[in-house]
Amino acid sequence: MPQNASLRSPWFAPPAARAWRCDPAPAEVRRFHASLPGYAPTPLTELPPLAAELGIGRVFVKDESRRLGLPAFKALGASWAVHRLLAERDEHGGPVTLVTATDGNHGRALARTARLLGQRARVLVPRGVHPLAVAAIAAEGAEVTEVPGSYDEAVRLAAEAAAAPDAVLVQDTAWPGYERVPGWIVEGYSTLSAEIDEQLAAAGIDGPGLVAVPVGVGSLAQSVVTHYRSRRSGNPPALVAVEPEAAPCVLASLIRGAPVSVATGETTMAGLNCGTPSSLAWPFLRSGLDAAVAVRDADSARAAADLAALGVRSGPCGAAALAGLRALLGCEDGEDGAEHRAALGLGPGSVAVLLSTEGPDANPYAEP
Repeated sequence: MPQNASLRSPWFAPPAARAWRCDPAPAEVRRFHASLPGYAPTPLTELPPLAAELGIGRVFVKDESRRLGLPAFKALGASWAVHRLLAERDEHGGPVTLVTATDGNHGRALARTARLLGQRARVLVPRGVHPLAVAAIAAEGAEVTEVPGSYDEAVRLAAEAAAAPDAVLVQDTAWPGYERVPGWIVEGYSTLSAEIDEQLAAAGIDGPGLVAVPVGVGSLAQSVVTHYRSRRSGNPPALVAVEPEAAPCVLASLIRGAPVSVATGETTMAGLNCGTPSSLAWPFLRSGLDAAVAVRDADSARAAADLAALGVRSGPCGAAALAGLRALLGCEDGEDGAEHRAALGLGPGSVAVLLSTEGPDANPYAEP
């Protein structure tokens, strides 16, 4: 297995990635979210200075810093999955404890959902999550357990904890034998891509030419692949996954041609610090992604600062999308990105959408 430094070189799928097709997410997901109190589409902000820098036509950033009252997109998946779970339970049954492991955002979203619906939540948090993020989960009324290990270890312990009576695991990653609930979470994320289509259409644009997605276990990327690879008409966009150098599990799996686990390190991109791809996401990522790249913390921090200067509040994870596109297109380290531009089908008229998946207060980071 190559060292993480060499994994910064992008991996490109065969040209068939844009021809691959799958079934769409259920249409009722969007209707469900629209019925929730406080629902509104998050902003899609055009940033002409980034388009000029990247040498493409237009750049838009999907700003998830305020989604259903929380500073990240995760409430979309948690709310839909819990809705499906509770609909299957006996209406006369008592409260259930919703159990999960989290790098921060999913746990808080699940805790908020549980509180609003009169349920209990237990959230296991691995090392490396900022104390303020842990406190925010606890403030939602969840029982929080801090795990002195990695995200993968916290997931294992959460699965064990969910074996208790009246408890159910609501995890946003899948493994063989546990895929139904993570599948609902992925469905929930589909609202984000549906909003992008509507917002671009309102700007007179018939879909993006490229979408860059920050990746942890790959569930959001699976949702994005599902949305854009289920279309039967139009020009399919290039889809790019971006990970931290400290946790490039999807990139490593694509290089190997099979899902692998990697040892994770320390990173400011705490929400992406995952060592194993979701088993449910893997087939979609393998077949539907055009590229994957790992980025340095410093590049993500610079991207976050640049976005802030342009009026978009983005945390390290959300800013990874910009850092990754910069790396691919030769905007970092003076590299020539002509080959990558051609492989991605990007030109001076192309439209790129960057998913800024969280705001700066989702996972606060303190410099050592």
